[in-house]
Amino acid sequence: MIRRTSRLSLRKPEEGDIGFLTALFLRPELVAHRPDPKPDSPEESARRLARDRTHWRLHGFGRWAIEAEGQLIGFGGVTVSTEFEGLNLSYHLHPDYWGKGYATELVTEALAFARGDLQAKRVIGLVRPVNIASRRVLEKCGFGFEREVMLHGAPTHLLSYRMAAADIDRPA
Repeated sequence: MIRRTSRLSLRKPEEGDIGFLTALFLRPELVAHRPDPKPDSPEESARRLARDRTHWRLHGFGRWAIEAEGQLIGFGGVTVSTEFEGLNLSYHLHPDYWGKGYATELVTEALAFARGDLQAKRVIGLVRPVNIASRRVLEKCGFGFEREVMLHGAPTHLLSYRMAAADIDRPA
């Protein structure tokens, strides 16, 4: 299953994505907002890819591998949240592709998918207070601040997007 936007191709992650994923999570600027901002080991990246692939097997959807300009540029989408009500939206784009509107395009498509295909009533995004750029993307897409939560030992802002009844009944 491939979804397309005007500039992105979104597909299920594959085993062959491990090299890109490992290199992505070695970048200090990508992990800078974590409570412990150390890059992932190759083993941690392999576990991350395995979790994404398992989520797809169990639920039939999950975080997509994101391609633009014929290149893999990141991963993102919605997953089932085990800690909070609603689907969890997350994304990680390669820093070379920051500031080009790709995150907003991805979030917009993920919301359309959650609304139309999954009939979701609520999507959440978890953002560290210092990650102002990610918070701006979510707010631009209609998310609102709900509350502060502790996640992995650090304060985190929980933003939510509630689908209006008309949104859920209308095709995406």
